[in-house]
Amino acid sequence: MAGAGDSQLQTLPERDSAPNFKNLHTREYAAHKKKVHSVAWNCTGTKLASGSVDQTARVWNIEPHGHSKAKDLELKGHADSVDQLCWDPKHAELLATASGDRTVRLWDARSGKCSQQVELSGENINITFKPDGTHIAVGNRDDELTIIDVRKFKPLHKRKFSYEVNEIAWNTTGELFFLTTGNGTVEVLSYPSLQALHTLVAHTAGCYCIAIDPIGRYFAVGSADALVSLWDLSEMLCVRTFTKLEWPVRTISFNHDGQYIASASEDLFIDIADVQTGRTIHQISCRAAMNSVEWNPKYNLLAFAGDDKNKYLTDEGVFRVFGFETP
Repeated sequence: MAGAGDSQLQTLPERDSAPNFKNLHTREYAAHKKKVHSVAWNCTGTKLASGSVDQTARVWNIEPHGHSKAKDLELKGHADSVDQLCWDPKHAELLATASGDRTVRLWDARSGKCSQQVELSGENINITFKPDGTHIAVGNRDDELTIIDVRKFKPLHKRKFSYEVNEIAWNTTGELFFLTTGNGTVEVLSYPSLQALHTLVAHTAGCYCIAIDPIGRYFAVGSADALVSLWDLSEMLCVRTFTKLEWPVRTISFNHDGQYIASASEDLFIDIADVQTGRTIHQISCRAAMNSVEWNPKYNLLAFAGDDKNKYLTDEGVFRVFGFETP
């Protein structure tokens, strides 16, 4: 809609107005020998980690405004696929990886060395840090949750659930813990007691992924019903749904100021929507189903990775970052 609103948008200081997305570019990084399962930015937004089926993680120095070649460091040691990874929210050089080899490892991104590891009871597929950096939560294929004390790097709690547990998350203060389930619900637990507080009937099919708005107002849930629901954190009520995707939603992420949400699936685009209006403001085309999307915590740069194949039908092992001003 052209008109007065447009000129108003352009005069807003420092805030990215939606039309800018159309002029931004994507860069591709040849990262791994097999497909990339997970991408994550560190807390300063200067490094990106990628985890792959090729049993390695890599750490990339990516300059938001520069165009120097990205340097990378390989993290070797896992004996199976690196399914998910996350950075210490308080330490820009500490990275945790979860693997199908049953171990969780903590890495120093300066040296590429594994500083801590612990073996758990199953194939690990989900991992997240508590916002204060003291605990790590890990979910495995057997629907078991383990909480790890980061200082001692030993399990604090273990709990097996009788239903399918998918992605897990803490709220920004670390007092609430969320589980998305195969029953279409979100289980909200108090932390650290892990006592059940709410069961939110969120979707008509399994809930696959969850993201917490960095401002702390909302959380979003992506489901097998191809919808993304947005929830008010204080009221625990659904405020809107995003309906652009047609396939099960695999991955979602809020940008740094909570203004935009990216969501992706087997659709051949990533949807970027305005959180307040629910309207799509940009779509990034992609060639395959996406496994991971994550916004940078400081800039409007979106990292994404999926099931890309090359012309010989083997995994490309790439990830991409959208949001650069030059190609």
